Amino acid sequence: MSPSQVVRYPFSAVVGQDELRLALILTAISPRIGGVVIRGEKGTAKTTTVRAFAGLLGDAPLVNLPLGATEDRVVGSLKMETVLTTGRAEYQPGLLAQADGGVLYVDEVNLLADHLVDALLDAAASGRVSIERDGISHSSPANFVLVGTMNPEEGELRPQLLDRFGLSVDVVASNNPDTRVEIIRRRLAYEANPEQFIERWAGQDAETSERIHRAKEILPDVELPEEILAQIAWLCARIEVDGMRADLVITRTALAHTAWQGRTRITDEDVEVAARLALPHRRRRNPFDAPEMEERKLQEVLQEARNFYKDTTKQGPAAEITDEDTGATALADTDTPTDDQGLQGTAQAKAQTTGKVGTAGHGDTFRS
Repeated sequence: MSPSQVVRYPFSAVVGQDELRLALILTAISPRIGGVVIRGEKGTAKTTTVRAFAGLLGDAPLVNLPLGATEDRVVGSLKMETVLTTGRAEYQPGLLAQADGGVLYVDEVNLLADHLVDALLDAAASGRVSIERDGISHSSPANFVLVGTMNPEEGELRPQLLDRFGLSVDVVASNNPDTRVEIIRRRLAYEANPEQFIERWAGQDAETSERIHRAKEILPDVELPEEILAQIAWLCARIEVDGMRADLVITRTALAHTAWQGRTRITDEDVEVAARLALPHRRRRNPFDAPEMEERKLQEVLQEARNFYKDTTKQGPAAEITDEDTGATALADTDTPTDDQGLQGTAQAKAQTTGKVGTAGHGDTFRS
């Protein structure tokens, strides 16, 4: 049986894993989000869900990237023999080009060589794959949904590579007996008669597929208010993420979620959903922080951002204060800061260069 004839488990029949399914859907709507890394122990339906998701995309290819693949197999190659004999560069497409328009799936991505992870992340972010050999270069489209799965017990991805995945979802087996019973019931029904089981869920899968298609059409028309951009910037600064990638990913994910909801204007709900998917694998945290602190911390900072930027003015939600001694900058609460706010901003600016704790916004502590 060829891969195209494999009877895939229906996406709509996957029990639980709502966050994982949403992350996959949003990345399908906007591939520039940069892919999804799924972290979880074995036996949590990671591969089943990804394969089921690929079935929603119609005839789009599902390309598996094996751990032992060479760089030429992944990015493609130029046949230099053809160049020497005919003067033409013959391009041999790799797995990245073959995944164009579909899903590139990497199981156990944490065990893949770092330089290959870099190559597939570059292609996922740019939508193209480029190769160069002996002064001859070639570029091909590679617009795909990148999905990597991993079991953290077998080793983590380097933080630099983990950060380059747009979204991250942790999956665990449910502790609810009713949920576990329903999983078993559906799996046994699928194994007993796959065609009948798929037919039972075909309507819901078709509805989801059509909704993804409509969201793609809506996406270019979604409005992005300045206030929302300001909230995202404040959130990422307060949550202490490195670089600007988190800001971009949250913005793109919020836009995709807005389109998925059939709307053309982003709301706080869209930002919250995007932050929940884009920040957990980027936020700096202490080794002994309890996992349940993540959601609470996120909710607190989101509320801070909403409060701080609730009343924006024509010149923007905050004024930038520059320390004359250090040259560092900080934000004050208003466009025309009072003397106290100016001193507060200067104190924060100095803290940014000394590593001490300063203040941000309404006197909230901010560690640079």
